[in-house]
Amino acid sequence: MIILTRKQLLAVAALAVALVAVVLGLAYRDDLRAWAAPQKPATGEPAGHDRATMEEPKERKVLYWYDPMHPAYKSDKPGVAPDCGMQLVPKYADDAASLRTMPAGAVQISPAKQQLIGVRTATVAAEDLTQIIRAVGLVQVDETRVARVHTKVSGWVRRVFVDYTWERVERGAPLFTLYSPELVSAQKEYLIARRAESYLGQAPYREAAAGSEALLRAARERLKLWDVTDEQVRMLEERGAPQEEMTVYAPVGGHVTVRNVFPNQYITPESDLYTITDHSHVWAQAQLYEYEVAGVRVGQPARMTVEAYPGRVFEGRVAFIDPHLDAATRTVRARLEFDNPELALKPEMFATVELQVPLGRRVVVPREAVLDTGARQIVFLALPDGYFEPREIQIGQRLGDRVVVLAGLAPGDTIVTSGVFLIDSESRLKSALEGMQH
Repeated sequence: MIILTRKQLLAVAALAVALVAVVLGLAYRDDLRAWAAPQKPATGEPAGHDRATMEEPKERKVLYWYDPMHPAYKSDKPGVAPDCGMQLVPKYADDAASLRTMPAGAVQISPAKQQLIGVRTATVAAEDLTQIIRAVGLVQVDETRVARVHTKVSGWVRRVFVDYTWERVERGAPLFTLYSPELVSAQKEYLIARRAESYLGQAPYREAAAGSEALLRAARERLKLWDVTDEQVRMLEERGAPQEEMTVYAPVGGHVTVRNVFPNQYITPESDLYTITDHSHVWAQAQLYEYEVAGVRVGQPARMTVEAYPGRVFEGRVAFIDPHLDAATRTVRARLEFDNPELALKPEMFATVELQVPLGRRVVVPREAVLDTGARQIVFLALPDGYFEPREIQIGQRLGDRVVVLAGLAPGDTIVTSGVFLIDSESRLKSALEGMQH
């Protein structure tokens, strides 16, 4: 990248103005020569007949001649400027009179000069627009579908049924067996409470019957809180004796992403034994630029493609938009949700996300038609008789090579789409000359 100093930038700007002035000066000189050239009679017709039947063009009155590089220098006759050698340009009286009725900054450019500087125009129209937002996405695990397996009692692991990472398990599948003295004691207490309830439940004393029922419910609730299933309690009742090894089952279905269980291992409630992740539903995190965030809404449909499956489109929706902007990347993260029944989308895959934001019916113009000065945005309206009027507008979203106009233009207006910079230079030069005259 080439970095210019302030002096170099000023020099480049001066050179650009000089080139514009040269172009305009040559165009003015061509116009003057066209006016000064004698009219030749048509072949086969006498010159006298030509003078009698054809109207001679009116001679335009020249107020003075000036240097386009230094408009303060004026002369009463054509020639060249003494300082820079530029060809002097005529200032016509009819130009000043006609421009008085035009808006401020308006300028008249002859067809010859328009062709020379490459002026093109287009008619402003209103269209039903849809903004297409494309962003880079990253497939990730759905955090709401991640389960960690712990026990609520301490003990020793006896047998392990799921013994490697990424193994697929179904909900309710056995993971390992556990010998826990606490569980054995709880089973014994339940059997004792059950026998007491069956014996005292028929007793004539209501207090004794109610106490036995309460004791049985408490023993049963204790087993339930320690994740002993109803089926295991039923088998305990049928067997009539406590079971030393209790089986621990998978709370959800998915893939084992973390495995920390081994035979004969002593575990406690703090031990992180398994992590099971359900990949049938995934997230995609997309980075949106600041100017794109305004049109994105939660619940909006989203489309996604990945390099692994060319031509395949995954349909999802916007689930969440971060409330904070990333200061490093100047982007806002949006979370998208996608169903993944075939497990085609793998976490950590890069993806291309596409969002369609309907904008309604808006006025649009080519971006090259807008002269953006930073503080203002200006277009030039093409008026009859070669006049061009600067018009300040308010712009909205940028859609590729076009821009939405919020205010300042209406459908049917004709604007300049090419040569805007040179017309602006001519307009500024005309304003400078008028300021010097006053």
